Amino acid sequence: MTNISHVDDDRGCLRVVLAVPLTLLTLIAAYFCWTALAITPSGTWDDGAYAGIVLSCVVTIAAAGATGALWLVPSVRRTMSWWWICPALLLGVVAGARWAVGG
Repeated sequence: MTNISHVDDDRGCLRVVLAVPLTLLTLIAAYFCWTALAITPSGTWDDGAYAGIVLSCVVTIAAAGATGALWLVPSVRRTMSWWWICPALLLGVVAGARWAVGG
């Protein structure tokens, strides 16, 4: 039998606090991944569109990396399960593929 009181366990509150930056970074990654996928160059000469694709991919990968780095902090990793970072990392992989194929 353990002697842990549920009143002293503040993981629920900590989850709410930590969910805010993880969610915001994931939303940023989702938006910029969407823009990277939505931009269609008019032709091979459309350098502005290609630059927009690359920029969107870089921001997506940076936001996904920041999410992963935040989750690697031991106190965050103990509180938040691994599935909190999966959407952001998946978006980072999609952006990397878009950058490799169309950037």
